[in-house]
Amino acid sequence: MDTSIIQSQKADTMTGIKWGANDAPVKMIEFVNLRCPYCKQWFEESDDLLTDLVQQGKLQRIIKLFDKEKPSLKSGNIMHQYVDPDNAAVSYQTIKTIFKTQSEWGNLPLEDVAAFAENTLHLAIQNHKNNAEKIILEANECNIQFVPTIIVGKEIFDENISIEKLKEIVA
Repeated sequence: MDTSIIQSQKADTMTGIKWGANDAPVKMIEFVNLRCPYCKQWFEESDDLLTDLVQQGKLQRIIKLFDKEKPSLKSGNIMHQYVDPDNAAVSYQTIKTIFKTQSEWGNLPLEDVAAFAENTLHLAIQNHKNNAEKIILEANECNIQFVPTIIVGKEIFDENISIEKLKEIVA
């Protein structure tokens, strides 16, 4: 991923699902799409480390569910509607469940994705639209084109970061 065009200073820590203490010394901004297999990889591989840091009060994750127009990611846009942007603890668990079941719903016809969320995952549609529009505008302003894109201070990376390097950045 070419990060040279990304203007990370334009990314904000206000919009998105804020998981962790507001006064945490490290803020991590994550642009993800719930259908993206690379986002799933990032989320699952970094989960233990990041959850521990969040629980210690050392890290706040700002997860931005980024609606993309790419046909293969449109089902993720639908799933984003089922994540409560105002309840971080519930949202985090919902995201984990959605990623865990990605292989079951990810290739369904778009008209069946919502039914899977409601009938299989027992999720209810949330007030996602306002946040979604803000995140799209922010991503465009920052020149973020790919998911996942993760920003910690001046560091910008994707799912290919090693756990050792991630520890260096966030610890």
